[in-house]
Amino acid sequence: MDKTDKLNRNALRAHVAADMADIIDEELEMEIDDDRLDNLLKETSDHRPERNSLDRRVYFKELFRLQGELVKLQDWVQHNKSRVVVIFEGRDAAGKGGVIKRITQRLNPRLCRVAALPAPNERERTQWYFQRYVAHLPAGGEIVLFDRSWYNRAGVERVMGFCTPEQSDEFFRTVPEFERMLIRSGIVLLKYWFSITDDELQFRFMMRIHDPLKQWKLSPMDVESRSRWEQYTRAKEEMLERTHIPESPWWMVEAVDKKRARLNCISHLLSQIPYQEVPHKQVALPPRIRNPDLPPRTNPEEHVRSRNLLMWRRKAHER
Repeated sequence: MDKTDKLNRNALRAHVAADMADIIDEELEMEIDDDRLDNLLKETSDHRPERNSLDRRVYFKELFRLQGELVKLQDWVQHNKSRVVVIFEGRDAAGKGGVIKRITQRLNPRLCRVAALPAPNERERTQWYFQRYVAHLPAGGEIVLFDRSWYNRAGVERVMGFCTPEQSDEFFRTVPEFERMLIRSGIVLLKYWFSITDDELQFRFMMRIHDPLKQWKLSPMDVESRSRWEQYTRAKEEMLERTHIPESPWWMVEAVDKKRARLNCISHLLSQIPYQEVPHKQVALPPRIRNPDLPPRTNPEEHVRSRNLLMWRRKAHER
C-alpha cells in the first residue's frame, strides 16, 4: 500500500467515524433534553423521587444493540409479509412516546409507522367505534405502533363522560372478539400498559408546565386527568380485568425509570415475535459512467449554498 492509498483509507475511516458520531448524536440530543428538564425543576419541585439511574454507557450500548435487532425484525416482517400491531397505553406522561421514538428511530417509516389518532370528528362519532382504527391496521410487511388506541373508550372517554355507560359496556363485550378476529387473520397483536407512580406523574407534569419546549404536550385534557387520578385508576383496573385474554394479554411496563422502561419494552417486544435474520445479497455499486463529450457546466446551487451560509453566520454574529 503506497502513501496515497494510506491517506485515502485514513480519510475514509475518519469520514465513516464522523457519520457514525452524527447518528449517535440523535440519541444524545434526546437524552440531553431529559437531563435539561431534570435540572430545570430542581428548584421548583418539592420532591423528586430518587432512583439508581442506569449508567449511560450501558444504556446506549444496549439500546443500539436492540435497535439493530429491530432492523432485523423489520426485514423479517417485510420478507414474510407479516403484520404486526403494537398498542401503547398508559397515563399521560408515562413515557409511551419515548419508547415509540426509540423503536422507530432506525426503522423505515414506510414499513413501521405510528398511528396517533386525534379526537373523532362529527362523522367518525356516528361510525362503528372500531371503524377508524381498522383503517390504520397494517398490510403485509408492515408494523403499526398505536400511540393510544381503541382503548380510549375504556379510559379517557369513560372517565371524562365522552361515552355513555351503555357504549362503555358494549366496548368491553366487543373488544375481546375484535382482537381475536385480528389475531385469527394473522396479525401479531401486542399490548403494553405503562405504569408510573403518583409522585412521578406530578413531577413530569411540572416539567411540562415549566419547559417552553414541552408545553405543547400538556393539553387541557391532561390537566383535567390529574385531578381524576383515582377515577382513571379504577377505569384502568377494570379495563385490564375485562380485556386481559389469553390470545391478547396485557404486558405491564414499570415506567418510573425511563431508560429501563425503554430497554425492557423493546427487549420484550422482540422476544414475542419469532423473527430471524433475513439473508441479503451483497450490494455492489456499479461504476460511475462519465461522458467526456458533455460540456462542463456551472453549478448554480453552489452559489446559493455559499450565500445562505454567509447569511446564517451574519445572523449568528448579530445574536
